[in-house]
Order: sequence, then structure tokens, then C-alpha cells
Amino acid sequence: MIQKLSMALVLVWMATGCTTPAAEQATERKPNIVYILADDLGYGDLSCYGQQKYETPHIDALAARGMKFTQHYSGSAVCAPSRSSLLTGEHTGHTPIRGNQEIGEEGQVPLPAEAYTIAEMLKEAGYKTGAFGKWGLGFVGTEGDPNKQGFDEFYGYNCQRMAHRYYPAYLWHNQQKVTLEGNDWTNKEVYAPEKIQDATLQFIEDNKDEPFFAYVPLVLPHAELISPKDSIFDTFKGKYVEDKPFELPHNYLSDYGPDIELHKYCSQEAPHAVYATMVTRIDNYVAQIVDKLEAEGIADNTVVIFTSDNGPAIEGGADPDFFNGNGGLRGYKRDLYEGGIRAPFIVVWPGKVKPASMSEHVSTFWDMMPTFADIAGVDLKASTDGLSMLPTILGAGEQAQHNHLYWEFNVRGGRKAVRKGDWKAVAYNMKKNGYDNIELYNIKEDESEQNNVADSHPELVAELKQIMIDEHQDSQLFPFQ
Repeated sequence: MIQKLSMALVLVWMATGCTTPAAEQATERKPNIVYILADDLGYGDLSCYGQQKYETPHIDALAARGMKFTQHYSGSAVCAPSRSSLLTGEHTGHTPIRGNQEIGEEGQVPLPAEAYTIAEMLKEAGYKTGAFGKWGLGFVGTEGDPNKQGFDEFYGYNCQRMAHRYYPAYLWHNQQKVTLEGNDWTNKEVYAPEKIQDATLQFIEDNKDEPFFAYVPLVLPHAELISPKDSIFDTFKGKYVEDKPFELPHNYLSDYGPDIELHKYCSQEAPHAVYATMVTRIDNYVAQIVDKLEAEGIADNTVVIFTSDNGPAIEGGADPDFFNGNGGLRGYKRDLYEGGIRAPFIVVWPGKVKPASMSEHVSTFWDMMPTFADIAGVDLKASTDGLSMLPTILGAGEQAQHNHLYWEFNVRGGRKAVRKGDWKAVAYNMKKNGYDNIELYNIKEDESEQNNVADSHPELVAELKQIMIDEHQDSQLFPFQ
């Protein structure tokens, strides 16, 4: 009788579609991925990374819910190549776009059609893909158009020079130019980041029932320094000494009006207050995204990442020395010293990532492609310079380590850098000096790169020099020499 009853239960179990744990895992919905990329936000610009002149409570809360990395690196020291490195999984000796090279009045050198991006990989895996903010990797209709690089939807600034202006006359929604009513390059009615944030939240809502990848390359806090005169600005108005107003005479200043030069920056009498306002607005946007995920009931199945594209800028009135925006590290945007390329990196995945955890794992933008492939459970069919960070993120399994990291930057006389273990080699003015002036730093003992010990370690300098040579592949668009 017991045997007959057991068999009956088995038949009922099969008929009702009950599955084994392995089968449940196989049919489990893939996790959503939200990757938030700030623009010119320094390593020290968040209070959870040491900022003391304002607070970022919502991003701090994000770090408290997840893992904070202390040795994460951006793809480059400026906008376009950093994004190219991120999206292709290749460092700047290999990735197609290695500098900020403009084409015409609007747009940059496009990612080639043969480039394989994170968005294409995830779209092939069944993800809905969207990008919201600043693109900078190919104008509308070119092979670098985000819709031709794997993104189902794009809304924001296609051209990164146009993104110098926070009150533009228009933004782009895929191939459609969207007029911002009241903005005409003289009058300023619509703050573009607000419209972009609305589109980001709408994308989450529209795709809550299927796996999605939301790439959110924010424009903030990139210059120009400007903010609506709202409650956020009121918090900081008059708070700081404003001894460095951004005003004439300055050759990169052009105010709104009939003679505006779009690629320049507006004047700003209170740059410290406005910069703090812009970072605070980022903090609020992060909170809105997290709240939206919670409201749609999908937060527990969403990986949220927050980082920045390069070190803090000094343009348009930005003053990273006042805010200690590089966290005491040497250098700023465009530098290959730590201050130019080390980035904050926070990852949250409820139930998967240990809350309030911290990692010193050395990682970088080109690790995102293999990491996202592992998160999505897909085989990565493209070559990449990256290594999956998933074992570190989950605190499980064996984490592969980079033998070295490599950067190159073909402007400012030509610059290269290599990190291998605790050692960092930096070479500047290479078009003049070649490899004759390589500097060497022990990052563990000398994080601010003040003590060049190259003369004491000639064999190590020779080893890192060879890495600089080996990792570079020639580029016709971005020749190094």
C-alpha cells in the first residue's frame, strides 16, 4: 500500500511539472545587469571612498549592501577609449578606439562594425539592451551607432562634445533627434540629465518581465559645471569658499547665447557648490534606480554596478584638489598615474554578494565582458583581455589573477603604463624619449607614486618595458609613434 501511494505521489509530482533543483536552475530567469558609469568622477569623490566635503549617502548605502573594490581601474584616462575598452573587453593596446577623436561638427570616430560588444553578447543571450547617457563611439547612422553595436535602445548624447552642454537644444533617441522644448542654446529650461534619467527608469519599467542590460553612462559630473537652481543646489549654495570662479578671460569658456561655441564650457561663479551639487544629483539618480528596481519587484535578481570612466577633471572650473577628488593619488584625468585611472567600483547582487564586503582584487574595465558572460551564463565567443571577476564578487571559486594590466594614450607626447603585481611602470613623453624615461613605483608601499625606484630595479624595468612593447598593436586611426 505504501509503495502504491509513493508511486501515485511521483506521478502527481511529474504531472504538475515539479522539477529537480538542477532543472529549476536551468529555467531560472537570467539576472538583470545595471551598469552605472559616472563621467570624470574621481576615486575620492564619494564619501564611502573618503570624501569629506559633501556626502553621497545613497551610493554609500549601495556599498553597504554589496562589495566595494579598492583597486579597480578604468579602461583609459579619457572618455571614448575608456568606453571602448569597457564595451569590447580589450585594453587600449587592442581596443579599436584609443582616443577622443572627433569627426565633423557632431560625433566621434566610430567603433567598427566588426567590434563585438557586451551589448551584442547579452542581446544574443536574450537580454533587452539599453544605453542612456553619453555615447561617444560613433554618430547616428555610422557603424558605431549604438543601435548597430548591440543596443536595442539609446537615449542621450550621441556626441561627447555636445555633452559638454547640460541644456542642449536636443538629445537623440535612437535615430530620432528629440527637441528639448525651451532650450535653444540661449534659453535654458530643460536640464538634460533629468530627461535621460526618466528614460533610464522607463526602460527598467518596460522590461521588468525579461532580462535586461541597462548601460547608464551618466554625463555628470563632467564639465560644464552647471545646475538647476533647485533644492540640491540650495544645500551647497554659499557653503564653500569660491576663490576660483570659472570666468573670462579663459580660452575654453563660452556662455549660452547667440555666439555660443558648443564644445566649450559656460562660466561659473560658484564651481565648488555646483560640483558638489552635480555629484549629489548622481547620488540621487542611483537611489531612484535602486528604488525603481525595488518597486518593480526585480531588485533581488539584478546586479547593480557603479563606477567611473577615469579620474577627476580640472576643466570648466572643476577643482579636484579642493575636494581631494583623486583620493590622494597622483594625477587627474588624462594621467596614467593612479589618480587618472583608478576608479571607485561597487557591486550589489542581493543574496549573492556579501553585504558590506571589500575587495583588493586588481580588476579593470576589460574584465566586465567575461564577468557579464558568467553572470548571464553564456559562453564568451570573442577574445578578450579580461578575466571574470565573478569568483571574487560571489566569494566562491578560484579567482584568476591578471599577470599585468596595460594602458596607452597617444596624446600629450605619448604615454604608457603597466601594473604587474605591486609594481607600476609609467612612461611619459614617449614620442620624444621612447622607453628611456620609464618610472617605477611600488604601489603597495607608495600608493601616491612619489618615489621613483627605477634606478634600483633595472631588471624589473626591462621586464615591464617589454610588456609595453608586446601589448601594443598598431592602429592606423590612433598611431602611437
